[in-house]
Amino acid sequence: MGRRPGGRVTFRAIADEAGVSIATVSRVVNGSTRVSEGTQRAVREAAQRLGSGFARTRSGAPPVLVYCPYALTDYFGTIVTSVVETLALHGRRALVLAGESAQDDTSALLALPEQQGIAGAVLVLPPGSTRDLEALHARRYPLVVVDPRAELPETVASVSAAHAAGARRVARHLLGLGHRRIGFIGGPADWLASRNRLVGHTAALAESGLLPDPALMAAIAEPTTHEGHTAARLLLSRTPRPTALVAFNDKTAAGAVRAAREAGLTVPGDLSVTGFDDSELGQSITPALTTVRQPLEEMGRMAVSLLVRLVAGHAVDTLHVELATPLVVRDSTAPPAAESRV
Repeated sequence: MGRRPGGRVTFRAIADEAGVSIATVSRVVNGSTRVSEGTQRAVREAAQRLGSGFARTRSGAPPVLVYCPYALTDYFGTIVTSVVETLALHGRRALVLAGESAQDDTSALLALPEQQGIAGAVLVLPPGSTRDLEALHARRYPLVVVDPRAELPETVASVSAAHAAGARRVARHLLGLGHRRIGFIGGPADWLASRNRLVGHTAALAESGLLPDPALMAAIAEPTTHEGHTAARLLLSRTPRPTALVAFNDKTAAGAVRAAREAGLTVPGDLSVTGFDDSELGQSITPALTTVRQPLEEMGRMAVSLLVRLVAGHAVDTLHVELATPLVVRDSTAPPAAESRV
C-alpha cells in the first residue's frame, strides 16, 4: 500500500518504515536543520529500503506552508501526504506546521504576508474564524483551504468532498434495504461537513416520505471511536430502537459496532452500521464497513493545483471545488430483521 499506481513510494510509507511522522519525512526531504542526523539517516535508509529517492525541488522556488493543526494519522495524514508529494512534483518544498499544538499558532498564519520566503499556503480544516482567512485573502495572499470547517466567502479557494451527496447516498442505500428507523450520529456542530451531511441525510428521508425523528439523532463533540460508542449506546436505548446507524465517520462507526455487540446485537443481522471516509480502519474491522469514500489524496492534489495557479497569478474560474463521494458497500449493512420491519 506504500506505492502509488505509478510505482512511486509515498511519504506515509516512508514515515511508517522509519517510525517517524509524515512531517518529519517532509523536513528531511526539504533539508531542514531541525531534524537530528540520526533521524535523517533513518528516514533516508527507510526510503532506500522501499526503493525511493527523494524528488528534487526547483532551485530557488519559495516553499509552501502546509498547515494542519491535527495529528497526522488516518484522515489528515493522507491529505497532508498528498499535498507534500504533489508540491514536490511541482518543484516546490513544503513547510509542514502540523499537530494539535499548531492550533494555538494561528498568529503564524496572519503573519504569512510578511514572510517573503513563503509562496503561499494550503490550510487543512483550519480551526480559526473565517475572518482570518478573509484578511489573508484581502491582502492577495495565495491560499487554498482543504475541507473548510465553516462556509467560506466565494473568493477564497477551497477543496472539499461532496458531503451532502455522500450522506444522501448512504441513507438511500439503507432505505433501499428496507430500513425506516435510522439513527444518525452527527459530527461536531460547528463543522460545515456535519451540517452538509445532515442536509443530505434528511433529503434522502424526505424522498421516502419520512421526517427526521429527534429521538434518532445524536451529536458528538469529536469524531472518535469513544464518542461514537457513547452516541450509539444512547440511540440503541431508544424504544423501539433503530435498525440502522449512520455514523459521522469510520471511527465513530467502529465505536457503534462495539456498542451493538455489548448490547447483544449482531452487525448486520440485528443492526446495520455505516461509516464515512473509507479509511483503513473501516476496511479492517469485522464486519468491514459500508461507508462513503472521501477522495482524500485527490483533495490534496487539487488543492496544490489551485494554489500553483494562484501563485502564478493565473485566473481561476472555479474557486470552490467539491469532489465526488461514492458509496462503498461492504458487510456491515443488510435488510432489517423481519420482526423489526415497519
